[in-house]
Amino acid sequence: MIMLCTTTIKIPSIYMYPCGYAGGPERSCTCSHQTVTRYPKRISGPMLDRIDIHIEVPRVDFEKLSDNRRGESSDDIRAKIEKARQQQRVRFSGPNNGVMTNADMRVAEVRQFCELDVEGQALIKAAMTQLQLSARAYHRILKLARTIADLAGEENIQSAHLAEALQYRPKGMMV
Repeated sequence: MIMLCTTTIKIPSIYMYPCGYAGGPERSCTCSHQTVTRYPKRISGPMLDRIDIHIEVPRVDFEKLSDNRRGESSDDIRAKIEKARQQQRVRFSGPNNGVMTNADMRVAEVRQFCELDVEGQALIKAAMTQLQLSARAYHRILKLARTIADLAGEENIQSAHLAEALQYRPKGMMV
């Protein structure tokens, strides 16, 4: 979902090529070169810039899907999220003009609550330069890094949180 001013747009999360096989290990993409070139351009750079997390999710083979080993439970993940949301409620409990979550932060709140150490500043500077990121992307990355730090239970944004936030930018697009 993308919100801009008073308008909300829902975009489906499925973003594959028409054939449905791009990036799959068992079958190659059957789309024409023209389709492969044109299809990603359906969503403009400025629109992509407003999406905070871009993740490519490959198909899962049967062996991994049917494996009985379990990762983190939904209850554990829910507890982490609730704890992070509580941190945000405390953080924004003062006169923050309607800011309730990290995603709601405006530039002033980002400056106040997303301070980086020297290592983090060097990392974001290098990313901004090398990836030619926009000012909007810069603030979105910092807000996402703040959320990642909250989920990790950390008071300060560390370089690892910032690096994780950076990896969620769209691949191959300079936005």
